[in-house]
Amino acid sequence: MSETRTVRAGRRTVALHRPQKPFIPEGSGSAPYTKGDLFDYYRAVAPFILPHLRGRPLMLERHPDGVAGPRFLQKDTPEHYPGWITRAEVPKRGGTVTHTVCDDSATLLYLADQACVTLHRWQSRVGRVDRPDRMVFDLDPAGDGTPQGAYGPVREAAGLLGELLDQVGLPSAVMTTGSRGLHVVVPVNGRHHVDDVRAFAKELTEVLAAAHPHRFTTAVRKKDRGGRLYLDVQRNGYAQTAVAPFSVRARPGAPVAVPLAWEQLDAPGTHAARWTIADAVEQARGDPWAGLLRSPRALGPARRKLRALRGG
Repeated sequence: MSETRTVRAGRRTVALHRPQKPFIPEGSGSAPYTKGDLFDYYRAVAPFILPHLRGRPLMLERHPDGVAGPRFLQKDTPEHYPGWITRAEVPKRGGTVTHTVCDDSATLLYLADQACVTLHRWQSRVGRVDRPDRMVFDLDPAGDGTPQGAYGPVREAAGLLGELLDQVGLPSAVMTTGSRGLHVVVPVNGRHHVDDVRAFAKELTEVLAAAHPHRFTTAVRKKDRGGRLYLDVQRNGYAQTAVAPFSVRARPGAPVAVPLAWEQLDAPGTHAARWTIADAVEQARGDPWAGLLRSPRALGPARRKLRALRGG
């Protein structure tokens, strides 16, 4: 249990301590995973996850004793982190927070050794933290069912949301969360204030909920949702985060949040926790988003089209 491995990551050497430590419990049809398995997954997926992390402040979900033990969410970068890890000091109410930024594979592997299971990213980048270049819709199923059981309603919601975004001229991409829901991600041009982006997202989900009032809701309070699927836009607020594509989730079986091609949404066997560290790299190699996020848009034309759809 005291064994230490070292690997090269670019110009750095990164140590992995206690690689045989049991870390993620088994899931349905899977064996338990060790800390070394988590580390090796992030090493393999680095070329695919890093484009989604570079330049963005992170919130790190760490589990020092494995996912069955206590967790904590880390925003401030500890002083003992190596000097070569990028940091970003960003404003908060009453002060600042110095977030970790994962710009390279060495940082990613160092974080894995620090028992970081899940990386949650900002929708904006360092230097323009109040001007997001991503808009995220979090489709949150009602109730406490399994990922498989919850998938039907979230799949339908994602499809309808994607159609509405098409109608207002915005490209979109879909990803599993590795939990029970789906995220729909829209590239924006980084010129709108964060409050404006969130307001537009809210307006769009209100249109969708009004068209399907018995199926979807924008009610923030659970008691007001009445068993309907929640169209959540809160991750678009300042300093809010969303799980990064290809991040492992702290759940039995080590499910992974993975991008999907839109046609995969309805594929047999697909659900929000379908991919794990055993096969997520294979999904990544297929480049499911294939340039979908490389055409960021302004929100002005989309807002005018949306209001025309509303009849106002």
